[in-house]
Amino acid sequence: MSDKVPFVDPKKNYQMMKAEIDAAYFDVMSKGDLIDRGHLKSFEANLAAFVGTRYAIGLNSGYDALHLSLRAAGIGPGDEVIVPAHTFVATTSAVVNVGATPVLVDVAKDYNIDVQKMEEAVTERTRALLPVHLSGHMADMVRIMEIADKYNLVVVEDACQSLGAKLNGKGAGSWGLTGCWSFYPFKILGGYGDGGAITTDDPDVALFARRMRYNGEDRETGEYHSHGFTCLLDNLQAAFLDVKLRHLPTWIVRRKEIARHYREALSDLTDLMLPHYDDPRYDDIFQNYTVRSKQGDDFSGYLKKNGVEVLTQFRKPYYKHKALNLDDRGFPETEALSREVCSLPMNVEIDDQQVAYVIQTVRSFYGK
Repeated sequence: MSDKVPFVDPKKNYQMMKAEIDAAYFDVMSKGDLIDRGHLKSFEANLAAFVGTRYAIGLNSGYDALHLSLRAAGIGPGDEVIVPAHTFVATTSAVVNVGATPVLVDVAKDYNIDVQKMEEAVTERTRALLPVHLSGHMADMVRIMEIADKYNLVVVEDACQSLGAKLNGKGAGSWGLTGCWSFYPFKILGGYGDGGAITTDDPDVALFARRMRYNGEDRETGEYHSHGFTCLLDNLQAAFLDVKLRHLPTWIVRRKEIARHYREALSDLTDLMLPHYDDPRYDDIFQNYTVRSKQGDDFSGYLKKNGVEVLTQFRKPYYKHKALNLDDRGFPETEALSREVCSLPMNVEIDDQQVAYVIQTVRSFYGK
């Protein structure tokens, strides 16, 4: 059957701001401003202000942000970088592709890295910590920064799923040396194609990333400073993202409202764990509304069969893929949640009637 409630609806999202998006398109195209022009600089300034950092550097993807961040920090062969066992593979691939060794650590009940196990994993070869803020809920950056200070480690934040989230009033992506962002279309701030960015307070890191994203060239002087890469956020995507960024605070309010509806209607289901942690330090933005069902695939399959499009990440943990050649030391929490997680529709395109249908379908699975 066709989905009654889509996980995301990019067509409807476009219609919601069609006049603004079309105006941005015609402004870019009528000026012929395609690469490294004013729209990119505007978006970078507005993104930095939103996150709470001095600089933002637009890139081609969230992976590029991770990769260049590690290179900017001087991470390379012989170094170890601590990463969560439950995340998208790009987090760890960035470590591997700079020649360093990823050290995987299990996660806690909030799906983010277990900070106690993180400290236990530090060795004399550890150079960096790479926490992930998953699904709009930040990792415990207070404790992570304490560990980093204690052992003199670099912190790179994979904040790709948490733009706008805060801990103690301080935004995701503003704690470590860098924050790394993805503007993949289904993110809370998504482009019409891929995109990414680095945020940082360090002027040297910002300059390094600007040069490396354009083949190592300083665009003002024409001097090449390194063998770089081609991973610049194009001007058209930047223009679209700048439009969407203006709407993001309102979108976050709507996501919190949907999350509240889910919580009020589903909290009595004992076999379903909801993503609410009741810690006043955290301000979550619900990039995904990820629940844990003890019934696993039976639960997610029922929702799909009844027209509710859901996401089940990641049924097979990335370290279980033999071709990646990663050290599987056994991560019981990651493997338990991988069997159970299911993200319900969470986007600003769905209306209250669709939210009610999701709730009705979930409750009917549990015979309520």
